[in-house]
Amino acid sequence: MTSVYELISEAAEREREMRPASAPTSPAARSHRRPIALRATGSSSCDSDLSQDPWQVDRAPGYGPGASTIDQVPEQSPRQGPLPERYTAASDDQLADWITSAREALGPRVQILGHFYQRDEIVQYADFVGDSFMLAQAAKSSPEAEAFVFCGVHFMAETADILSGRDQAVILPNLAAGCSMADMATIDQVEACWRDLMAALGTTEEDGRRTVIPVTYMNSSAAIKAFCGRNGGIVCTSSNARAVLEWAFERGQRVVFFPDQHLGRNTAKAMGIDEAEMPLWRPHLPLGGNTEQQVRDARVILWNGFCSVHKRFTVAQIERARAEFPDVRVIVHPECPASVVEAADGAGSTEYIRREIEQAAPGSVIAVGTEINLVNRLQQQRPDLTIFCLDPVVCPCSTMYRIHPAYLAWTLEALLDGSTPNRISVPDGVADDSRVALERMLAAKP
Repeated sequence: MTSVYELISEAAEREREMRPASAPTSPAARSHRRPIALRATGSSSCDSDLSQDPWQVDRAPGYGPGASTIDQVPEQSPRQGPLPERYTAASDDQLADWITSAREALGPRVQILGHFYQRDEIVQYADFVGDSFMLAQAAKSSPEAEAFVFCGVHFMAETADILSGRDQAVILPNLAAGCSMADMATIDQVEACWRDLMAALGTTEEDGRRTVIPVTYMNSSAAIKAFCGRNGGIVCTSSNARAVLEWAFERGQRVVFFPDQHLGRNTAKAMGIDEAEMPLWRPHLPLGGNTEQQVRDARVILWNGFCSVHKRFTVAQIERARAEFPDVRVIVHPECPASVVEAADGAGSTEYIRREIEQAAPGSVIAVGTEINLVNRLQQQRPDLTIFCLDPVVCPCSTMYRIHPAYLAWTLEALLDGSTPNRISVPDGVADDSRVALERMLAAKP
């Protein structure tokens, strides 16, 4: 299958061919203009503004092209400053030369960490590629590195800073690379929720178990991870969520799960917990929009958050895939809605999806419900399989897509000059409490 990079480039070329002669473009625009298109349909992206370079939208309201317009960026979220024209006007070849030269000059002192969802133009330079937890672990297990250039999003860089050494710098090439799911739960909202729960449930233990245990997904701020650490809680990943909930139920009568309702619901349902015991907590409503009795009867209280990419997948897409390919195996990420997970043949973390495809027999047909950059990269790695994304017009994670080679070149050359731009530093107190919750997570083996 053609890579996302090639698909975008082909779409850009078609767009140039159709553009009137009276609409000239600059050399930079010609090399960077990459609207998303998919080979399966030839259709344009879910948002034509994805053709814009990140620096054109970094300071605009919202999460940028491709993201849901109803997802609001918190006012305190960091914004990226202007990128020097040297980088915005450079061609792809120039950027590649600068990145390669800087990497060679910096050597092992600097490591580039790339998330699975990054664009191919970034992944090709990464020293390590993985999901958010794997990348944080890579930082923790690399004491020889002086700095990590984290090509992912903000909460991931925070976790890497918490787990890496005090003298090691973690850098996010574009500060505007946030996460709408993580931003759906703020520390103020979480603390207000906790106060309401304590008022409704009290603090009386039963059989030595607390009234409620806070659990947060890795896709959350360091402040919320720290909150869990201070209050007897824990962090989970998509691969060990069940083990974490089992850990929590050994210590508490119920769980409040931040911020992804779908991962919490799918995990709890797989454990036999009824949906009637999983009320949704809406942070802008009194008691989250629930009665005190609903909260008392709850086993898992689900925060009203979600991933904008994984929310796009539907049962109808699975039905279409099965109609077209009767022998298809459907695998999806557990951030998808419960109906999608139940209709699929398998569900699991990004690493689970990668392993499933790695182990598939030649000739297999696999439909995947996750981010498009990863799906296309997996197809490239296994040309003997037929692999396609369930949603024919899914766009890449809009905030991941803000990590562009221009930002990577700027970051590496700044490090080469002795400066440390965009360093992500979690305050000591927050880091210490977060580390408690993260260490509990590390001990909860799936």
